[in-house]
Amino acid sequence: MTPPADDLRTAAGDALAWADSRRPDFALGEDALAVDGEVDRSWKPLGELAQVCATVTRLTGPADPLHARARSLLDFAWRETHEGELFLRLQRLEPFATYPLEVYAALASAELRHPAFEQAAAVVARTRGWRFTEQDPTRRLGVLRAEERCGIHRFGQAPPELPRTWLGGLPEPWTFGRDAGYALTHVVFHLSDWGRDARALPPDLVAYLSDWLPPWLDTCLEAGLWDLGGELLAVAAIVARTTGEDAPADDWRRLLAARGPSGEVPLDDRDLDEIAAGPGTDGDRYFLHHYHSTLMTAFAAVLAGARTAGRPAPAAAGRRSGGQGAPA
Repeated sequence: MTPPADDLRTAAGDALAWADSRRPDFALGEDALAVDGEVDRSWKPLGELAQVCATVTRLTGPADPLHARARSLLDFAWRETHEGELFLRLQRLEPFATYPLEVYAALASAELRHPAFEQAAAVVARTRGWRFTEQDPTRRLGVLRAEERCGIHRFGQAPPELPRTWLGGLPEPWTFGRDAGYALTHVVFHLSDWGRDARALPPDLVAYLSDWLPPWLDTCLEAGLWDLGGELLAVAAIVARTTGEDAPADDWRRLLAARGPSGEVPLDDRDLDEIAAGPGTDGDRYFLHHYHSTLMTAFAAVLAGARTAGRPAPAAAGRRSGGQGAPA
């Protein structure tokens, strides 16, 4: 079973407080609109902050301090985009780039919208150049979900992306690796609308994850892969909403034991070693090696806490996967 609800709330609260204290690092710089700008150091952190906080506000009540903190961070992220105006400018500069739509969709899920951007994005989405942009299946699934959030509807049937993803193929469990782990977590996030609709997961995926997620999670945490471990704990909390099977408390204890003094979580054990010998916690590299894993810890803790509080009745998990992960 999961740790006590108070422990989960403390972990989520500390993680969001750390993120709040690093607002200058999440802020968009002067190169936010540069074609050769470093998206991974500007829009990506801001978009991930918005995505996690949007889910937190949906799973907590207005009087909850977690809700208030997440709402404040969402408002900060929205202001950084000039209330959505920067998305429209980005779309005009790079009409076939998908990241503006993906980041915007996270904010739109919290009812922060810019109608002119949505209208312009819908025009581009009708072009063949947009529809046939070559992307890996997991990324394509995310783009399709972003389109849906923004009210963009494709003509005809949407491409069947799920069977082309690693997780959708129900692969042999021993083929799991770090890249496959990140791919499978994002398939679950996209299908479940970032944990808001766990019952949208197909029954065969739920059954497959029920079998193999525990050993994968144990392997990642044993290896000190805290960032991926946090994502897998979030997946475990989502799956638990239909199966009733929580992640072991020991898994949570191992992740929370890796936290820094302010609740921040490193990407992996290599960062713990460097911190011990490094100059401090104020550098850009420190932020880049902690922000995502810290946000994922908050995300997973809120999902697990909501699951613990709600305890919905388990739904039928559907047919079980074969012994080697292949369809039965």
